[in-house]
Amino acid sequence: MAHTSTAHEVLAAVFQVRAGASEKPALHVLLWQRALDPERGKWSLPGGRLGDDEDMTDSVRRQLAEKVDLREVAHLEQLAAFSDPARVPGVRMIASTFLGLVPSPATPELPPDTRWHPVSDLPPMAFDHGTMVEHARTRLVAKLSYTNIGYALAPMEFALSALRDIYSAALGHPVDATNLQRVLERRKVITRTGTTARSGRSGGRPAALYRFTESRYRVTDEFAALRPPG
Repeated sequence: MAHTSTAHEVLAAVFQVRAGASEKPALHVLLWQRALDPERGKWSLPGGRLGDDEDMTDSVRRQLAEKVDLREVAHLEQLAAFSDPARVPGVRMIASTFLGLVPSPATPELPPDTRWHPVSDLPPMAFDHGTMVEHARTRLVAKLSYTNIGYALAPMEFALSALRDIYSAALGHPVDATNLQRVLERRKVITRTGTTARSGRSGGRPAALYRFTESRYRVTDEFAALRPPG
Protein backbone atom coordinates (compact mmCIF):
# COMPACT_ATOMS: atom_id res chain seq x y z
CA MET A 1 0.00 0.00 0.00
CA ALA A 2 1.41 3.38 -0.99
CA HIS A 3 1.96 5.99 1.70
CA THR A 4 0.31 9.36 1.26
CA SER A 5 2.51 11.18 3.78
CA THR A 6 5.89 10.83 5.47
CA ALA A 7 7.06 11.80 8.96
CA HIS A 8 10.55 12.00 10.46
CA GLU A 9 11.74 10.90 13.89
CA VAL A 10 15.09 11.16 15.68
CA LEU A 11 16.31 8.33 17.94
CA ALA A 12 19.38 8.16 20.16
CA ALA A 13 21.50 5.11 20.97
CA VAL A 14 23.03 6.36 24.21
CA PHE A 15 25.83 4.17 25.62
CA GLN A 16 27.62 4.04 28.95
CA VAL A 17 30.09 1.54 30.41
CA ARG A 18 28.53 0.40 33.68
CA ALA A 19 29.19 -2.26 36.32
CA GLY A 20 27.36 -3.52 39.36
CA ALA A 21 28.94 -4.42 42.69
CA SER A 22 29.98 -7.89 41.50
CA GLU A 23 29.86 -7.42 37.73
CA LYS A 24 32.58 -6.70 35.22
CA PRO A 25 32.15 -3.40 33.35
CA ALA A 26 29.93 -3.81 30.29
CA LEU A 27 28.58 -1.53 27.59
CA HIS A 28 24.96 -0.55 28.29
CA VAL A 29 22.38 1.25 26.18
CA LEU A 30 19.57 3.47 27.46
CA LEU A 31 16.07 2.19 26.59
CA TRP A 32 12.50 3.08 27.53
CA GLN A 33 9.58 0.67 27.69
CA ARG A 34 6.58 1.36 25.50
CA ALA A 35 3.33 1.76 27.43
CA LEU A 36 1.01 1.91 24.40
CA ASP A 37 0.43 -0.04 21.20
CA PRO A 38 1.94 -0.75 18.80
CA GLU A 39 4.64 -2.94 20.42
CA ARG A 40 3.35 -2.30 23.95
CA GLY A 41 5.83 -3.60 26.57
CA LYS A 42 8.79 -3.74 24.20
CA TRP A 43 11.81 -1.50 24.56
CA SER A 44 12.75 1.45 22.37
CA LEU A 45 15.49 3.97 21.85
CA PRO A 46 14.58 7.37 23.30
CA GLY A 47 13.48 10.02 20.83
CA GLY A 48 10.45 11.10 18.86
CA ARG A 49 9.16 13.16 15.98
CA LEU A 50 11.22 15.98 14.59
CA GLY A 51 9.59 19.33 15.28
CA ASP A 52 8.79 21.68 12.42
CA ASP A 53 10.95 24.43 13.90
CA GLU A 54 14.06 22.47 14.98
CA ASP A 55 17.02 20.73 13.42
CA MET A 56 17.72 17.07 14.20
CA THR A 57 20.49 17.64 16.77
CA ASP A 58 18.40 20.15 18.72
CA SER A 59 15.45 17.78 18.53
CA VAL A 60 17.28 14.75 19.91
CA ARG A 61 18.83 16.80 22.74
CA ARG A 62 15.40 18.18 23.65
CA GLN A 63 13.80 14.77 23.66
CA LEU A 64 16.55 13.19 25.74
CA ALA A 65 16.04 15.95 28.31
CA GLU A 66 12.23 15.91 28.25
CA LYS A 67 11.47 12.20 27.92
CA VAL A 68 14.24 10.47 29.85
CA ASP A 69 15.69 13.44 31.76
CA LEU A 70 19.16 12.82 30.32
CA ARG A 71 21.34 15.93 30.09
CA GLU A 72 24.83 14.50 30.71
CA VAL A 73 25.70 13.48 27.14
CA ALA A 74 29.42 14.02 26.53
CA HIS A 75 29.27 13.21 22.80
CA LEU A 76 26.37 13.26 20.34
CA GLU A 77 26.53 12.75 16.58
CA GLN A 78 24.21 11.74 13.78
CA LEU A 79 24.77 8.23 12.43
CA ALA A 80 22.31 6.88 9.87
CA ALA A 81 18.85 7.03 8.32
CA PHE A 82 16.44 4.07 8.46
CA SER A 83 13.85 4.45 5.71
CA ASP A 84 12.20 1.08 5.07
CA PRO A 85 8.58 2.02 4.18
CA ALA A 86 7.29 -0.78 6.44
CA ARG A 87 9.54 -0.19 9.46
CA VAL A 88 6.60 1.04 11.58
CA PRO A 89 2.84 0.72 11.04
CA GLY A 90 0.74 3.67 9.93
CA VAL A 91 2.22 6.83 8.48
CA ARG A 92 5.59 6.21 6.84
CA MET A 93 8.28 7.16 9.37
CA ILE A 94 11.89 7.84 8.44
CA ALA A 95 14.24 7.59 11.43
CA SER A 96 17.58 9.35 11.86
CA THR A 97 19.74 7.76 14.54
CA PHE A 98 22.30 9.41 16.79
CA LEU A 99 25.18 8.05 18.84
CA GLY A 100 25.30 9.43 22.38
CA LEU A 101 27.89 8.70 25.07
CA VAL A 102 27.67 9.20 28.83
CA PRO A 103 30.93 9.07 30.85
CA SER A 104 31.53 6.77 33.78
CA PRO A 105 30.71 7.00 36.61
CA ALA A 106 27.86 9.48 35.92
CA THR A 107 24.54 8.26 37.34
CA PRO A 108 21.77 10.35 35.78
CA GLU A 109 18.35 9.98 37.38
CA LEU A 110 15.94 8.22 35.05
CA PRO A 111 12.14 7.90 34.91
CA PRO A 112 10.64 4.57 36.05
CA ASP A 113 10.06 3.36 32.48
CA THR A 114 13.68 3.96 31.42
CA ARG A 115 16.65 1.71 32.17
CA TRP A 116 20.21 0.86 31.16
CA HIS A 117 20.46 -2.56 29.47
CA PRO A 118 23.61 -4.52 28.57
CA VAL A 119 24.14 -4.38 24.82
CA SER A 120 25.02 -8.07 24.91
CA ASP A 121 21.65 -8.97 26.47
CA LEU A 122 18.95 -6.71 25.04
CA PRO A 123 15.31 -7.11 26.08
CA PRO A 124 12.56 -7.58 23.44
CA MET A 125 13.00 -4.57 21.15
CA ALA A 126 10.33 -2.60 19.30
CA PHE A 127 10.34 -2.24 15.53
CA ASP A 128 13.90 -2.06 14.12
CA HIS A 129 15.48 -0.58 17.24
CA GLY A 130 17.59 -3.68 17.93
CA THR A 131 19.22 -3.22 14.53
CA MET A 132 19.82 0.44 15.34
CA VAL A 133 21.57 -0.46 18.60
CA GLU A 134 23.87 -2.90 16.83
CA HIS A 135 24.67 -0.37 14.10
CA ALA A 136 25.49 2.30 16.68
CA ARG A 137 27.70 -0.08 18.65
CA THR A 138 29.57 -1.06 15.47
CA ARG A 139 30.22 2.61 14.73
CA LEU A 140 31.41 3.19 18.31
CA VAL A 141 33.86 0.28 18.05
CA ALA A 142 35.28 1.71 14.84
CA LYS A 143 35.57 5.21 16.27
CA LEU A 144 37.41 3.96 19.36
CA SER A 145 40.14 2.76 17.01
CA TYR A 146 40.74 5.91 14.98
CA THR A 147 39.50 8.82 17.14
CA ASN A 148 39.77 10.09 20.71
CA ILE A 149 36.09 9.34 21.42
CA GLY A 150 37.06 7.41 24.56
CA TYR A 151 37.03 10.74 26.40
CA ALA A 152 33.22 10.64 26.32
CA LEU A 153 33.12 7.27 28.14
CA ALA A 154 35.86 7.86 30.72
CA PRO A 155 35.89 9.88 33.95
CA MET A 156 37.88 13.12 34.10
CA GLU A 157 40.85 11.30 35.69
CA PHE A 158 41.55 7.59 35.61
CA ALA A 159 44.12 4.90 36.19
CA LEU A 160 45.18 2.94 33.11
CA SER A 161 43.51 -0.18 34.50
CA ALA A 162 40.17 1.67 34.60
CA LEU A 163 40.63 2.96 31.04
CA ARG A 164 41.49 -0.56 29.92
CA ASP A 165 38.23 -1.83 31.43
CA ILE A 166 36.24 0.88 29.63
CA TYR A 167 37.83 0.13 26.25
CA SER A 168 37.46 -3.63 26.77
CA ALA A 169 33.76 -3.26 27.59
CA ALA A 170 33.06 -0.97 24.64
CA LEU A 171 35.10 -2.99 22.13
CA GLY A 172 33.78 -6.34 23.32
CA HIS A 173 37.20 -7.96 23.72
CA PRO A 174 40.12 -7.76 26.19
CA VAL A 175 42.56 -4.88 25.85
CA ASP A 176 46.10 -4.84 27.24
CA ALA A 177 46.63 -1.76 29.41
CA THR A 178 50.28 -1.33 28.38
CA ASN A 179 49.51 -1.50 24.67
CA LEU A 180 46.57 0.87 25.09
CA GLN A 181 48.78 3.35 26.95
CA ARG A 182 51.44 3.19 24.25
CA VAL A 183 48.94 3.74 21.43
CA LEU A 184 47.07 6.60 23.09
CA GLU A 185 50.19 8.39 24.29
CA ARG A 186 51.76 8.13 20.83
CA ARG A 187 48.68 9.78 19.39
CA LYS A 188 48.74 12.41 22.18
CA VAL A 189 45.25 11.35 23.29
CA ILE A 190 46.02 10.89 27.00
CA THR A 191 48.50 12.52 29.36
CA ARG A 192 49.59 12.06 32.98
CA THR A 193 47.99 14.35 35.53
CA GLY A 194 50.99 14.19 37.86
CA THR A 195 48.87 12.72 40.64
CA THR A 196 48.16 9.18 41.81
CA ALA A 197 45.09 7.21 42.84
CA ARG A 198 44.44 6.37 46.48
CA SER A 199 45.91 3.07 47.58
CA GLY A 200 43.45 0.22 47.92
CA ARG A 201 43.01 -2.03 50.94
CA SER A 202 45.82 -4.27 49.71
CA GLY A 203 48.24 -1.38 49.70
CA GLY A 204 50.90 -1.36 47.02
CA ARG A 205 52.20 1.40 44.84
CA PRO A 206 49.50 3.96 43.97
CA ALA A 207 48.56 3.99 40.28
CA ALA A 208 49.38 7.05 38.19
CA LEU A 209 46.35 9.02 37.04
CA TYR A 210 45.78 10.12 33.45
CA ARG A 211 43.30 12.33 31.62
CA PHE A 212 42.32 12.85 28.00
CA THR A 213 44.16 15.79 26.45
CA GLU A 214 40.96 17.04 24.81
CA SER A 215 37.24 16.82 25.49
CA ARG A 216 36.44 17.45 21.86
CA TYR A 217 36.07 14.79 19.19
CA ARG A 218 38.90 14.45 16.67
CA VAL A 219 40.33 11.84 14.32
CA THR A 220 43.74 10.64 15.54
CA ASP A 221 44.65 7.92 13.03
CA GLU A 222 42.12 7.26 10.30
CA PHE A 223 43.64 3.88 9.35
CA ALA A 224 44.04 2.47 12.88
CA ALA A 225 42.18 -0.50 14.36
CA LEU A 226 42.15 -1.88 17.91
CA ARG A 227 41.85 -5.59 17.17
CA PRO A 228 41.16 -8.51 19.52
CA PRO A 229 44.26 -10.26 20.90
CA GLY A 230 45.64 -13.31 19.14
